[in-house]
Amino acid sequence: MSEATHPDPYGLDPGEFEPRDLEREGRTRNWRRWIGPIALIVLAATKLKWLVLVASKVKFLGAGLSAVVSIAAYAVIWGWSFALGFVALLFVHEMGHVLQLRREGIPASAPYFIPFLGAVVAMKRLPDDAAAEARVGLAGPVLGSLGILAPLALWGLTGKELFQALAFVGFFLNLFNLLPVLPLDGGRAMAALSPWVWVAGLAALAGLMVVWFSPILILVLLLGGAEVWSRVKAWRAKDPSAMRFHAVAPRDRALILGTYLGLIAVLSLGAWATYLPKTF
Repeated sequence: MSEATHPDPYGLDPGEFEPRDLEREGRTRNWRRWIGPIALIVLAATKLKWLVLVASKVKFLGAGLSAVVSIAAYAVIWGWSFALGFVALLFVHEMGHVLQLRREGIPASAPYFIPFLGAVVAMKRLPDDAAAEARVGLAGPVLGSLGILAPLALWGLTGKELFQALAFVGFFLNLFNLLPVLPLDGGRAMAALSPWVWVAGLAALAGLMVVWFSPILILVLLLGGAEVWSRVKAWRAKDPSAMRFHAVAPRDRALILGTYLGLIAVLSLGAWATYLPKTF
């Protein structure tokens, strides 16, 4: 019997199938993979204020325990040594905000750590004006940059990649926080310059998501978009309180801009010098 006369034992007709678009299917799977994490992060963001309030009232859910929980969570992925160093860098960064808030006369809590989202500081009230908000925002990257000197020095002394990786993460962490988007530190600094910088920052962030999709960027875009909308709306309506808040002396504006640009230059150079390619 010739091959042409053999029946298909499985009853399949090859002509019934169209060629599969594997590239499109891969993109679809990638998007579906992020649905769960995005939903979790958005839910966590909506409950974040509530969690901080509860943690401040219940002693066993205080800042110390939140740090231990974060270290354990990061250790599952990166190991205990890196997790300890990473949380220490976060702590130094957040303490910059705490110290500056207290200098501005604003009561502030110790840092509370949220695994894979970073850390937050609870404050009793907002700063008095945009210049004060900018100083509080920049204090985190300033002290955080000084904190990087520890792993940087240890890398120079030992040559261990662990300290190089911690230094790079420290540079990148503080640099990322300088994006001119609320609620990041760079967005707080831009309050002293012009509210329109926030709009440009959101547009740039949306463009960045095209080439580097991340649930964290989604969270920043959602939170920042809502805050920018309310602030710009009040500013354009010439609300008296908004106008007073954004009235910044030229000298203060120049100091804030100089500090902001200087931090970007130093942190960018540091991230470039300590970059460690992945080997897996």
